[in-house]
Amino acid sequence: MEKYGVNDLRRMYLKFFESKGHLILPSFSLVPHNDNSLLLINAGMAPLKPYFTGAEIPPRRRVTTCQKCIRTGDIENVGKTARHGTFFEMLGNFSFGDYFKREALHWSWEFLTEVVGLDPDRLYPSVYLDDDEAFQIWHDEIGIPESRISKFGKEDNFWEHGAGPCGPCSEIYYDRGPKYGFEGCGTKDTCKPGCDCDRFMEIWNDVFTQFENDGEGHYTTLKQKNIDTGMGLERLAVVCQEVDSMFDVDTLVALRDHVCSMAGVKYHEVEKQDVSIRRIVDHIRSATFMISDGIMPSNEGRGYVLRRLTRGAARHGRLLGIDHAFLADLSGTVIETSKSGYPELEEKKEFIFNVLQQEEDNFDRTIDQGLSILNGLQEDLQKEGKKELDGKEAFTLYDTYGFPLDLTKEILEEKGCTVDQKAFDACMQEQRERARNARAKTNYMGEDATVYDQIPVEITSVFDGYDHLEDTSKISVIAGESELTEALTDGDKGTIVVDRTPFYGTMGGQCGDVGTITGPDGEFKVEDTIHLRGGRIGHVGHVTRGMLKTGDEVTLKVDEAARKATARSHSATHLLQKALKLELGAHIEQKGSYVDPHRLRFDFSHFQPMTKEQLQRVEDLVNQEIEAALPVRTDVMSLSEAKKTGAMALFGEKYGEKVRVVSMGDFSKELCGGTHVKNTADIRLFKILSESGVAAGVRRIEALTGDNVISYYREKEGEVAEAAELLKTTPADVLDKIAALQKELKEAHSEIESLKSEAAKNALGDVSDQVQEISGVKFVATRVENVDADGLRELGDSLKAKIGEGVVVLASVTDGKVQLMATATDGAVKKGAHAGNLIRAIAKTVGGGGGGRPSMAMAGGKNPAGVDEALKLAAETLKGQLGA
Repeated sequence: MEKYGVNDLRRMYLKFFESKGHLILPSFSLVPHNDNSLLLINAGMAPLKPYFTGAEIPPRRRVTTCQKCIRTGDIENVGKTARHGTFFEMLGNFSFGDYFKREALHWSWEFLTEVVGLDPDRLYPSVYLDDDEAFQIWHDEIGIPESRISKFGKEDNFWEHGAGPCGPCSEIYYDRGPKYGFEGCGTKDTCKPGCDCDRFMEIWNDVFTQFENDGEGHYTTLKQKNIDTGMGLERLAVVCQEVDSMFDVDTLVALRDHVCSMAGVKYHEVEKQDVSIRRIVDHIRSATFMISDGIMPSNEGRGYVLRRLTRGAARHGRLLGIDHAFLADLSGTVIETSKSGYPELEEKKEFIFNVLQQEEDNFDRTIDQGLSILNGLQEDLQKEGKKELDGKEAFTLYDTYGFPLDLTKEILEEKGCTVDQKAFDACMQEQRERARNARAKTNYMGEDATVYDQIPVEITSVFDGYDHLEDTSKISVIAGESELTEALTDGDKGTIVVDRTPFYGTMGGQCGDVGTITGPDGEFKVEDTIHLRGGRIGHVGHVTRGMLKTGDEVTLKVDEAARKATARSHSATHLLQKALKLELGAHIEQKGSYVDPHRLRFDFSHFQPMTKEQLQRVEDLVNQEIEAALPVRTDVMSLSEAKKTGAMALFGEKYGEKVRVVSMGDFSKELCGGTHVKNTADIRLFKILSESGVAAGVRRIEALTGDNVISYYREKEGEVAEAAELLKTTPADVLDKIAALQKELKEAHSEIESLKSEAAKNALGDVSDQVQEISGVKFVATRVENVDADGLRELGDSLKAKIGEGVVVLASVTDGKVQLMATATDGAVKKGAHAGNLIRAIAKTVGGGGGGRPSMAMAGGKNPAGVDEALKLAAETLKGQLGA
C-alpha cells in the first residue's frame, strides 16, 4: 500500500467521485449560512442541509466535497490524547434523490481497495441490525464474509435528529492490528469493530436517509432517498501512512516539527510537553482556517472560540519555553501544507498573520500579570484547603487580563481545582446588563462610551455623494458590536468606515442612506449611515454573504429609490416652512424635523392649532410651487455671505466657515447640508396628514410626498370601495347612504326606546296595591324583569308621578346581573329620606355596591337571589331614615 499524503488523498477522493458523475464543490465557509442551529460548520453535510430538505435546488443531484470542519465539544481533551482535535477535513459524496445504497457501498469499496489500495481483508463493514438490504449488498454482491459484517443497533448505526429525515447507516472499519488494542483485547477473537480501543478505526460512514420521523417514533418511507457520506481525511491518512494518530500524518508532522524547532524540544520525550505540542498544532490549524473565513477574536460566539484557541496555543507555547510571538509564523506552515486544497489561505495570508499577531500581542500584554494573579489564587486555595476558585476571581481574570474562562479552568485542572461556574455566569450577566444600559461607563466627554471611541483619531471620512450614488473606496475601520475587528463574516453585524463615501449620514433631520458595500469576498447590507465623532461616517448593517475586511477595496452603492424619496421629503420641508411663514406669520421658526423615504415631520413655533382652512391653504401653496417646477440650486459660501442673501438658518444651530445654501427658485432659500431634488417638480405631490401639538408653543405637521401620496390615496380609495360594498351602494353614493342610514338608525332607536318603555310599564303592571305609607311618606318597592338602568329610571319617574310624594325602589335582573334604583320626591327628602344611603344599604344583599344623591341613586350586583331580601330591607332602611 502506497503511503499517500493528505493532499494526495483529498485530490484522489474528489477526482474519483467526479468520475462517477459528481460535481466537485469547494469547501463551504466555517461560518454557517442562514443556519442558526450551528455556531460553526461541524460536518460535511451541514452546509448542504437546504439541498437535503428541499429548501434549495442543488447544482447537481450528485455532489462531492472536502469540507473543513470544527468541533469544540471535547476541546478540553485536545492534546491530552492523540484522538482528539478541533479541526478536521470531512470527505463526502452526496446524492439528492439520485443513487442509493447499491452504488454508495460499491463505490466506497472500490475507492478504498482499488484507488487507495487498502487490504480488503482488513476492512470490516457494519450495518444497522434491521437493514437487510445493506447486508445483502455487502455479503452477496461485494463478497464480504458474514463473519466480517457487524450488526449494530440504533445508537451506533441509525442517524436521526428529532423529527425529520433519518435512516440507517453503514460504516467501514479498518483493522490496524493487535498493537493498537487495549491490554487483553489484542486478538481478533476478543476485539471487534465497536470496541473502545484504537485497533478498529472507523474510516467511512454512509448514511441512507430513507425515512421520515414524525417526532413520535413513527417512520414513513421518503419518496426521495438521499446519500450522505462522511469520511475523515485525517483518519484515512492515518491508515494509509500507517502511523499512530492524526498528529503523525504528513501535514501535521510538518507543524509538529515546526513547534518543536521553535521550542527546542523533541516529540515523544516528555509526555507533558507532548500535550502542549499537540494542543498548539491543533489550535493553530483551527485558528488559521477560522480567520481565513473572516472570524475574528472576541468574547462571544465564534469569536470566543477563536480567542480561546489562540490564547490556549499561546499559553502552551510559553509552557514549552517559547518566549516570543510565534503563532503567525506557525500559521505559515498551516498555509503552506494546505493551500493546494484551500487556495484562499494563500490569498489571505497577510490578513491571517496580522490578526494572529495582534491577538497574541494583546494577550502577551496581560498574560504575565494574569498568570501571577492566578498562581496566587491557587496558593490561597491550597492554604485554605479548597478546590474551587471563586467565580468572581475567574471573571476578573477574564474581564481584565483576557483569560478565557476555559483557559483558567485548564490551568486550575492541572492542580486538581475547579471554578464556581454559577458565580462567573452571574458576573458575566451583570456586565451585559451594564453594557445594555450603557450608563455605568462614559468617555472623557462625559458621554456614553461606545465601540467607536476606539477608532484611531487620524481616521476620517469624506462624503462625496451629492452628485453621484456609487463610488469605490478602501475600508479603513470595522467595528463589531462590542470592539473593533479586522473583518466581518456572513451574518455578522457591525459598522464599516471607509475613506470616501457617497452615503449620506444621518444629520440635520435627514435619515442616513441605505444600500450595499461590495468587496472582493463578500457583500454588506447598509441599513443606516451615521456620523461619528472625528469626521467619520459609519455604515451600519450586516454581512449578507462572504466576508469584508479592513484594507479591502470596495464598491459603495446607495439605494437610489430610497435616496430620491428622501430628497423629495427634504425639499418639500423647505417649501412647507416658507408656506407656513406666509400663512401664519414671520414668527414661524423650525423647531425640529425628520425626513426619510416614507414621510416628513416638521415642528414649528406656533401657539394654537391650525384650522382646517389654514392647513388646506398651506398644502395648496406647497403643491403650487411643486407644479411651478422651480429649479433647485445649491451654492457654497461663507456664513456671512449666506446671511446677506436672506437664507433662513436654524436658530441655535452651529455652522462652519463654509455653508451650503439651497435655493428653490425665488420662493425658498435655506442653509442646509442635506440632499435635495434638482427641481421642485421632482417632488410631484404633497399631502398633509396631520397637525398636532407636541410641546408648549410647538406644533407638528406630518406629511407625504411623491409615490407615498399616491399610495395614501389608493389606500383611501380601497377603504371607500370596501365601505361602499358593505353599505351595498357605489363609492359615489357612500355619503348619501350613510346619511340615510343615520336617519333610519335614529328613528329605529326612538322606536326601540318607546317599545322598551312600554315593555317596562307592562312588566311592572299595576302596583297600586303595593304602595304603603311610612311616617306619612308613600313607599313602593317592587321587582321587574329584564329592564336596564335607563328603563328603571323612567319607571321610577312614572311611579313617583302616580303616587305623589314618596319613595320608589325598583330591582331588575338581566342576564344574571342585578340593577337597583331608588328615587325620592323633594317632599320625602325633606322628611329625611335619602335615596343614596338607602341604595347603599340594600346593595350588599345582592353582592354589589352603589350610591347617589338624596333624590336618585343606582347600584349593581351579582347575586340575583338576594333581590327579594333587598326589597324587604329597603322598607326597614326607609323607616330608620324617617324615624318611624
